[in-house]
Amino acid sequence: MHADIAKKLFTVDEYYRMGEAGILDHTLRTELINGEIIEMRPLGDRHMECVNRANTVLVPALMNRAIVSVQNAVRINNLTMPQPDLVLYKFRKDFYKGRHESSDVLLLIEVSDSTFRYDRYVKLPLYASVGIREVWIEDLTNNRVAAFRDPAGKTYSTSLVFGAGESISPLAFPDMTIAIDEFLGL
Repeated sequence: MHADIAKKLFTVDEYYRMGEAGILDHTLRTELINGEIIEMRPLGDRHMECVNRANTVLVPALMNRAIVSVQNAVRINNLTMPQPDLVLYKFRKDFYKGRHESSDVLLLIEVSDSTFRYDRYVKLPLYASVGIREVWIEDLTNNRVAAFRDPAGKTYSTSLVFGAGESISPLAFPDMTIAIDEFLGL
């Protein structure tokens, strides 16, 4: 970037105000990443199917144990508020009146049919930087789930891949076993 040109970065509060004022087109899916408003790709059929599958698996299994939040924003810092596909939050009876914080996240799930590299190399370091304990990226292109655990700076010290015929358990709920085939519709 040239010294005489400056980029305007938006804060989370400014992003909210733009949405409330109708400045952001409500028909477009956007998220705020490092102060920039990013237009998200439209959801494909398989993407929506896998989000619905995960929701159907998680909600009954975690009733009164966690809050399953579907495609809602998570505040990472003052300049970043992505919209992951699913988030498991610590259970609270008030369902988090106000905004969720990254410290409340037990598990964050991104479903990726065409955005795996973006989710892996742009968003994942942001999640690690605020200590989100566990992130799964459902890689629909390769029919697998990449699990990232144990945040350390802007990365995760544990990285695992689960494919067809295998199962995974969230760190926060080791008693829960999820078949990858069921999650991905294989």
